[in-house]
Amino acid sequence: MKKQILLFTSLLLLFSVQLFSQQYEGKANPEATVISGNVRFTILTPHIIRMEWSEDGSFVDNASLTFVDRKLPVPKFEKTEVGGYLQIKTDAALLRYKLNSGRFTADNLQIVFEIDGAKKIWNPGIENKGNLLGTARTLDGVNGSTTLENGLLSTDGWTLIDDSERPLFDNSDWQWVMPRPDKKEQDLYFFVYGYDYKTILKEYTEVAGKIALPPKFAFGYWWSRYWKYTDQEFKDLINEFKIHDVPLDVLVIDMDWHIVDRPEWYKDGKKLYDQSGESYGWTGFTWNKSVFPDPQKFLEYTGKLNIKTCMNLHPASGIQPHEDVYPAFANAMGIDPVTQKYIPFDITNKKYARNFLDLVLHPMEKEGIDFWWLDWQQWGKTAIKGVNPTFYLNYVLFSDMERRNEKRALLFHRWGGLGNHRYQIGFSGDTHITWASLDYQPYFTSTAANVGYGFWSHDIGGHMSGDQQKNPELYTRWIEWGAFSPILRTHSTKNPNIERRIWAYPVDYFYAMRNAIKLRYSLIPYIYTAAREAYDTGISMLRPMYYDYPKEKIAYDLKNQYMFGNDMIIAPVTHPLGQDAKGRDNLYTAQKVWLPEGKWIEWSSGSILTGGKIIKRPFCIEEIPVFVKAGAIIPMQQDVNNTADEKKDYLILNIFPGDSGRTKIYDDEGNNENFKKGKYTFTNVSFSKPNEKSLSIKIEPLNGEYHGMPETRSYEIRLQASYPLSGVKVNGKEYNYNDEGKLNSWNYNGSELTTYIFTPAISVHKKVDIEVKFSETDLNLLSGKKKLFSNLMKVAKEIQISGWNESETNSDSVIAAAQTGNRITINPSSAIIELKTLDNKMPELIKMIEEQAGEGTKLYKSFELLKASIN
Repeated sequence: MKKQILLFTSLLLLFSVQLFSQQYEGKANPEATVISGNVRFTILTPHIIRMEWSEDGSFVDNASLTFVDRKLPVPKFEKTEVGGYLQIKTDAALLRYKLNSGRFTADNLQIVFEIDGAKKIWNPGIENKGNLLGTARTLDGVNGSTTLENGLLSTDGWTLIDDSERPLFDNSDWQWVMPRPDKKEQDLYFFVYGYDYKTILKEYTEVAGKIALPPKFAFGYWWSRYWKYTDQEFKDLINEFKIHDVPLDVLVIDMDWHIVDRPEWYKDGKKLYDQSGESYGWTGFTWNKSVFPDPQKFLEYTGKLNIKTCMNLHPASGIQPHEDVYPAFANAMGIDPVTQKYIPFDITNKKYARNFLDLVLHPMEKEGIDFWWLDWQQWGKTAIKGVNPTFYLNYVLFSDMERRNEKRALLFHRWGGLGNHRYQIGFSGDTHITWASLDYQPYFTSTAANVGYGFWSHDIGGHMSGDQQKNPELYTRWIEWGAFSPILRTHSTKNPNIERRIWAYPVDYFYAMRNAIKLRYSLIPYIYTAAREAYDTGISMLRPMYYDYPKEKIAYDLKNQYMFGNDMIIAPVTHPLGQDAKGRDNLYTAQKVWLPEGKWIEWSSGSILTGGKIIKRPFCIEEIPVFVKAGAIIPMQQDVNNTADEKKDYLILNIFPGDSGRTKIYDDEGNNENFKKGKYTFTNVSFSKPNEKSLSIKIEPLNGEYHGMPETRSYEIRLQASYPLSGVKVNGKEYNYNDEGKLNSWNYNGSELTTYIFTPAISVHKKVDIEVKFSETDLNLLSGKKKLFSNLMKVAKEIQISGWNESETNSDSVIAAAQTGNRITINPSSAIIELKTLDNKMPELIKMIEEQAGEGTKLYKSFELLKASIN
């Protein structure tokens, strides 16, 4: 009986490993292949053709490090032989190869296709001049821009990937890298897509593997700093986060967790080199008990707070004799520990890799380490030709986590080359603390989507040097960009002059930074849905404008704005506010942004803007240029201090003005691989306008299931840039106005010009119908008023500081205008009268403030901001 139970357990474990690990299928369906002599063509997808030539007529069916899944449904194609040529016709192209003519050349191979009706011909050797680039291994030491590798997309409408020298995976249970056969061969992949960038990226992920879906906590705030923190200092830091009401999800523990210094490692004041030739202490796997007296207790502490821990590794020195694990590791590798010979790092050696995981990393994971920061900075080769250690470290650790199926696979490391999109998150490296570095990161990040590497994590705030180490404006803008980047992680080098605690900055900057972080947390449902979409479609959440607008030249020219999910354009401020001609500090910057055709809502101001042009908009330090597509439905969550605190039974739906809109909202268990088994849900939400004064909102029953999903859910509907309601029904029940925001009611925020509808808990298996009637419909009157109220209030506050000559004009008229939004909140039915009255009074108010504000004073600066905010 015991043997039967043991056998059953072993089979169950094997099934689990096979189910959740990525078992690559390198061999294509034979019906998709065409063989002629020493060449083979495989029609992998409607837009991707594999072309092989081999000197001996044998071909490679193993997965390569990039192309791992060739066993796909067979696309439609026709094969003929005409005039000594083999012809293969797909829906996208016509391939012609001269029969029995050997390796591919410009003389024997051509592919004919069309772009916008224009005929194009490709031959081997043609330069791809329109490549839109991809990414780079690292931004280490970069101050501004760097050179990027070629990507998968091109304005030429085609891309060629030469896989001829890329190593292969074997077909063992844990597939392992092996060299290519030592022979002459060509292994080429031709992508033909015209301007259909989204389709080719999806097809790329079908043959190269899906973009990884990180666990939900990864989209929260990461604290990181190169500093020798003790466990108590970390606890004190976590407490500071609580005191200042700043959310936190990940604590990154840099290299000082292990032993980095011993007296015998120095000579004449200089550190010596270990047996591998690296500096002593750079690699380490033994806890420094002076810093962490009881590592497991500390990790239990962070675990109780739902704070995930990520620990830094520099594995290049292998296992040195001073490590606690050395005797066991040496014995496992067949080395006598008495020799005190180090075990060299050799990640392509399966025996070394297994021991590295089983003896070094897994025990620390059992203590509570959640994932690893693989900070590889050394050589670029391994024992197998063509395998770089960055890529293969990523594969080994990521696939190990997949195989064990204890939690969702996640690592933190640099880009290793094509195929690395399967193993994320990316660590971009040590940039300079300068405006130039900040200015480059949005373009760098969005362009990485061209190789599927959609989850770069930058050192928000910059890492080192530069002359801006304590510049609050630079750090605030970096945080604001980080809030709308894939991963929000602050970091810096070991320098006491660099401050990354946002509460250590002047209060206005602190509030701006905290609000940006909290805004990101509120958007987790939108962000997580976009991450799932990247997994399904190959379209990264942060992507260049030309994905959605490929035929618009301006989409390629304005490099620093990008799509964030399907419904937002972000144009982060990456330059200082600066000074005017007389050397006075500006209160705002004029940010240039291109809005495509259609209507867009500037979230910070409530302005409803017409696209199809480049505009300039004013943004203060606390404002982020976010432009939401008309008709968008943006899901949000309540204020939380950690993603684990999310209230799954409460969903906020922001509905922006438009004739109609729809979205679907994704969720799952958050930190395991069960979503690959279909354990997840989508919530479909839509709205339409039966007429100008009505809105019909539909929330469909939850589609799917997962463990821990809510059975009921309350909804908070926020109708952005709207008037107070004349009526609202939820599933036929009339809701009345209530200024306290109680369930089964609606209320109105006059300062935000937003209607709020609050439902009770409703079964997620039932449809929710919400019928809304508005009191007014003139959106032009609402447009931009939110910002106008805010800037009037800034003027009113400055009057108290700078003074006002009351004998000439009464400042109460300015204060009364600034209070317009507040009065509307108190009495929503007054909205239309209040707004029209304000419009009528504004010319007189502008003149009055200008006369009172002496040029160059702070009041005058507030006045300039006020003028800039008027549409």
